[in-house]
Amino acid sequence: MALEITDANFEELVTKSTKPVLLDFWAEWCGPCRMVGPIVEELATEYEGKAVVGKVNVDTNPNISMNFGIRNIPTILFFKNGQVVDKQVGAVPKANLAAKLNAQL
Repeated sequence: MALEITDANFEELVTKSTKPVLLDFWAEWCGPCRMVGPIVEELATEYEGKAVVGKVNVDTNPNISMNFGIRNIPTILFFKNGQVVDKQVGAVPKANLAAKLNAQL
């Protein structure tokens, strides 16, 4: 299951992670986010132990969203060593996200 990333735990779970991180910025009212959500959950299961997969609710965690300039959702950021190394805006097939995550492993 994807981790819930918040303003409070972001540094611990994302910045300090020794594994690549996929971070899904979403909101409950966002239609495309509901399409991407199950894909993110599948990736969380498939990459367990190899990567960190998390979700950031932009409505309840405005600081993270503001820090990364998130203007459109869903936006998925890929981190390695605490730095953003790739980005995907909008709903895309699972294979696209898996390929971007695999590139960071």
